[in-house]
Parts: sequence; structure tokens; C-alpha cells
Amino acid sequence: MSKSSLDSLLGALAADALAMPGHWYYDRLALRRDYGRLEAYVAPRNPHADSILWRSSYTPPNERGDILREQARYWGQRGVHYHQFLAAGENTLNFQLALELYEQVRARRSYDADAWLAHYVEFMLTPDRHHDTYVEEYHRAFFTHYAQGKKPAKCGIADIHIGGLAPVPALAAALWPEVSAMRNAVQQHVALTHRSPEVLAAADVFVRVLARVLGGETLRAALEREATEWISPREMAEWARDPDEKVIGQRFSPACYIKDAFPAALYLAWKYHDDFSAGIIANANVGGDNCHRGAVVGALLGAAHGVPERWRNGLLAHARLANPVTAQ
Repeated sequence: MSKSSLDSLLGALAADALAMPGHWYYDRLALRRDYGRLEAYVAPRNPHADSILWRSSYTPPNERGDILREQARYWGQRGVHYHQFLAAGENTLNFQLALELYEQVRARRSYDADAWLAHYVEFMLTPDRHHDTYVEEYHRAFFTHYAQGKKPAKCGIADIHIGGLAPVPALAAALWPEVSAMRNAVQQHVALTHRSPEVLAAADVFVRVLARVLGGETLRAALEREATEWISPREMAEWARDPDEKVIGQRFSPACYIKDAFPAALYLAWKYHDDFSAGIIANANVGGDNCHRGAVVGALLGAAHGVPERWRNGLLAHARLANPVTAQ
């Protein structure tokens, strides 16, 4: 199969869209009951058995912070699916933003943090722009600070969640083959919202592995050269004999914290190094923060092998990438 740097982004988008109905299911029996085995794009349904959106709240200080808008009425309700209005094959908010970022960087032929921040603010404050019910903590913190009058470049927080890695494949796809520019842009961009040293370190490892794979190295070789500070090749070989539900559930938490979520994603990419479909299906079906782990699993496998037609078909973002529009 022919492949290009765009397959790193397409792979991440496909992994997110596949995982989306099962996002943040920690009860795997409930996930199987509600969706069977996730092996194709399907729409989410209410109720979500593991939803804790009823425990979440966000009160914007003023209009400059009102990012929930038409979705605000669903916060605080039980059983609400985090992505209830997304269609089969549609991407969650962080990946919609990654697509916006890719288009902007490609159009400008370089990364500009101020240009991105202006677009990010406009995107998030426009009613009905993305149709996703849930917005992560880092968005809420950013716009609380923005509403309080802080400059956009000063609105980020030291967030420690793997959602901060969602834009990495977009920047890699847009800036390849300029590896130095890729690494610099990733650090600058991720730090706008995730100033955590752990997330920034993971982002650099991620883009270095991607660069090696896009440059022709095998995925396992690239992981063994660049990711050993996060995961051991010897341990991965041992764990591969166990069910994925044991590795991501007992050895690593399936939750969103970077210290477990990033090595869990690297492990799935290592185990399924030669099979894109098997890798993103495995990631989707172990639940937890499968969407954001999908940024890593899908991008690495897509960069290594390309994205099969079965995953391009039905992926809403693929039509957009195939018929690009002028970015803002």
C-alpha cells in the first residue's frame, strides 16, 4: 500500500472515530453490551453506562469563556454520552482541532502559535462549530483564563492528560520532512495548553518515533530507539502473551493520565506493528481513554503502513482532506 506523511494524521483520525462510541467506558462488559466489539465506525448512543458527565461542571466567567454554549444543558445529567451528537466516522473535539491545525499549517507552510491561538479562540467560541458535548479540562481552564483577561499565550495549564498529544500527528503530517521544525512546533504547540513536563516529554518522543517511521524505519525499530524511557522492549515482548485487557487494565491504567496512557499506547503500537486494523480495533475495545490513545496508536501504524481503504471510507475527515479548503 502506498503511504505518505498524511497517513499519520489519517491513522490518528481513524483510531479516534472508531473508539469514539466506547470512549471512557471502563466497564468492558457494559461496552460489549452496548456496542458488541467495535470493528467499524458507529454512532454513539445514550445512555452511556460509565458517563460521569453529571459530576462535571463549568461556569464561564463571561461570554469570552462560554465554550459550552448549546451543550451546557447536558452537563450535570446522568447517562449522557460525551459525544452524543457525533455521527459514525466523525471525530471528537480534540481531533477536530487537530484537523484545523493541519489545514492552517499546510496553508501557511509553517507553524505560527499566534495564528493558531486566534483560530482556536474563534473556533471554540463559535456556536454549533463542532457538535461535541464534552470539552476537556484544559479547554475549560484556558477559556476561564482568557475570560479573565489573560493573553492567549498565557492561558494554558500544566495538564497531565494524553489528550495533549492529539495535535502531534497533524503537525508531523504538515511539516514532514523537516524533522527539526516538527519537533520545535510540537513543543511550542503542546505547551500552549499542556505545560506539564511529562506531556511535553511524551510529545517529543512521539514525534521522534513518527519521524523515524516516516523516514523508513520499522515501527518496532523506531520504538526501540526512541521510546525506551517510557517502555521496555523486553517487557513488551513478555506482555504480548497476555490479553490486551490485562496489559491495559492491570499493568497500565486505561485512564487518561499520561504516565500510563502513553506507554499503553506505545505498547499497542509495538504489539500490532504490522497490522493497522488490528491495532486500532484493540485500542478501541480496551476502553478507557481509547480516543486519545488512538492518536498514538493510529498515527504510528498509519505512518508505518498507510491507512487501509476500509478506514478511509466513512471517515468524515477523509473527504475533507481529499478536497482541501483554504485554512484560516
